[in-house]
Amino acid sequence: MISKQTLPKTYPLIDTHTHFDAPVFDSDRELLVQQAYKRGVRHLVLVGYSYQYFERMYNTEQLLNKLLVPLATEERDSSNLSQIETHTAIGLHPFYIKEHSEDHLKNMAHMIAEQRPIAIGEIGLDTFTESMREPEVFDKQKQFFKAQLDIAVLHKLPVMLHIRKAHAEALAILKAHDYDAHQLGGIAHSFSGGEQEAKAFVRLGFKLGVTGQITNPNAKKLRRAIHAAVETYGIECLVIETDCPDMTPIQCQMSDNSCADKQSHDRNVPANLPWVLSSLSELLNVSPDRLAEQLWHNSCSALHKTWAYPLV
Repeated sequence: MISKQTLPKTYPLIDTHTHFDAPVFDSDRELLVQQAYKRGVRHLVLVGYSYQYFERMYNTEQLLNKLLVPLATEERDSSNLSQIETHTAIGLHPFYIKEHSEDHLKNMAHMIAEQRPIAIGEIGLDTFTESMREPEVFDKQKQFFKAQLDIAVLHKLPVMLHIRKAHAEALAILKAHDYDAHQLGGIAHSFSGGEQEAKAFVRLGFKLGVTGQITNPNAKKLRRAIHAAVETYGIECLVIETDCPDMTPIQCQMSDNSCADKQSHDRNVPANLPWVLSSLSELLNVSPDRLAEQLWHNSCSALHKTWAYPLV
C-alpha cells in the first residue's frame, strides 16, 4: 500500500541524482531550492550525460551554492540563513553514445583534472531500444564505459551507473575491471534489474539508487529486487534520488496532493524526495527516522564524503 497522507516529518536527505541544471528549471530554480530545503534536502548532485552540458552544470553548481535559504520567513538576517550544497558529477551517458566522441573523453579527462567533480556519471550500458542493441553501437557503449571506469580509477572517484536492460554485460565488465566500488564507492543509479542482479551489484560494493518508481505499487519487479537486496545486505545497500525532472513519485501525479510542484505532474523536483523515503519506509517496514539517517550515511559512503548528519 502506498501512503497518501501528508508527509509527517522532515528528515535530513541527500538527493544523490538530479538533472536540476536542466532548462525546465530555469524559471523557478531558486524557489525550488527553498522548497527542497524546507523538505529536508541538504545536498543534491547534478549528474552529467552529455559533454555539451558539462559547463552548464558547473555554472549551475556555482549559482546554487551561492543561494541562501531563510530558515524562518519572519527572520532574514544573516545568522538565520542556510543553503543546500550542490555537487557535480560528469559523464558520457550510454543512451547518447552516437553523439559522443574520443575528443569528448579527452576533454572530460582534462576537465576533471582542473575542476574535480564529486563522481563520474552517469555511465554504463543501455539496450532499451533496438538501435541501441546494434553491435556497432553497443560495442561503442562498452568502449566508453571502460574508458570512463579507467578515468574513475585514475582520479579515485566513484561512478554513477546507468544500466538498462544490460545488467549481465555491465556486471561482466565491472568484475573484470580494476574499478573497485568497495574502495572507491559508487551507485547503481535508478536500479531496474531483478533480485539476483540487485544483490550482484551490492556484492561489488555499489549502493542501489532508489527513485520515485518505488512509490508505484505496480513496480513489483523493482520492489521485490530492493526488498531482496535489503534482506541479504541490510538497508546499508541503498541510497535515494529524485532523478528530477523524471521519475515523479506517484503521490505527486494525483490531484489534491501535498507535493512541491503543483504546476506540473510531468516535472519532478528535489522537494519530492521525501516521498521516496516514505514509500521505501513502508516497503521495508523500517521507521523513517532510522531509514533517513542510514540513507544519509550510505550516500556519504557511496560518494566518499564525511558530511555530518544534521539536525533539521
